[in-house]
Amino acid sequence: MTAKSKALTVMLVDDQPARAALLEQALLDHSYKVIARLSSAEGLAGQVARLQPDVIIIDIESPDRDTLEHMTSLHRDNPRPVVMFSEEGDTKAIERAMRAGVSAYIVDGLNPARVKTIVDVAVARFREYQALRRELEETRTQLADRKQIDRAKGLLMKQRGLDEQQAYNAMRKMAMDRGQRLAEVAGNIIAVFELLDN
Repeated sequence: MTAKSKALTVMLVDDQPARAALLEQALLDHSYKVIARLSSAEGLAGQVARLQPDVIIIDIESPDRDTLEHMTSLHRDNPRPVVMFSEEGDTKAIERAMRAGVSAYIVDGLNPARVKTIVDVAVARFREYQALRRELEETRTQLADRKQIDRAKGLLMKQRGLDEQQAYNAMRKMAMDRGQRLAEVAGNIIAVFELLDN
């Protein structure tokens, strides 16, 4: 089976066995593989870490504070696309769920015919969010690296009487000689000068 045709694995969380069975059947009908069925979100993060599902589906009357706390820690430590079916449709409940990491919040219960579309949208939205998050993190890292490199360059210019290009070239040579990134060399230079100042 190719990676593209591999069935997505689903962890299902539902406290009502009859409703969970209907949802599981709808997922199976759409070629999803249900790898676990939990009756509550208690211990969700541990189960997700152990089983590594592709998607989590929670069918719940109303997301309580404990469920949302479990979702928040999951979103922070082991993010996954999460679809939440709920009877609770007020704006504040939806906002709390979305802040906790829910990718799709569906009000008025489950329509088995729409399961595939809903899961596909949740997965796509999750992937887009993760890509934006990675891009933001890379930008932050690049900015921090740039600041560190500029600071180290400034220290070399001041302490060694080099011009900007000479300071940069010296750092680049050190990075190549040591097989390190320029930002790592800059950090080392800053640390050395801070030690010398004390």
